[in-house]
Amino acid sequence: MGEPVTVNIPHKLGLDEAKSRIGSGIHTLGDIIPGASLTDHHWEGDHLHFTLEAVGQRIKSDMHVREDEVYAVLDLPPMLAMFANKIKAKLMKEAPKMLE
Repeated sequence: MGEPVTVNIPHKLGLDEAKSRIGSGIHTLGDIIPGASLTDHHWEGDHLHFTLEAVGQRIKSDMHVREDEVYAVLDLPPMLAMFANKIKAKLMKEAPKMLE
C-alpha cells in the first residue's frame, strides 16, 4: 500500500491569484522528487489534478486551492513510500515558491 503525503500551504493571495500562480509554476512540481517529471495535469474547478513519474512509478496528486490556503496530496506508491518524510519536507519547502 502507498502512503499519502499531505501539506497545507497558507497564502494571502485569494483564490484566483493563487490558481494563476500555481498554473504558471506547475512545471516546477517535478523538482520535488529527484528525477521526477510532470506527465499530466488538469484543473477541475479549484482542484488541480496532476501526475508525476519517478523511477518508473506514477504519483497521482491533487491540489485544492482555497481562498487562504492550498491543500496538496501526493499519493506515493509503495516503492516511494519509504521516502515520504523527505518528500513532505521538500514539498513544504518548495511548494510555497509557486505562490511567490
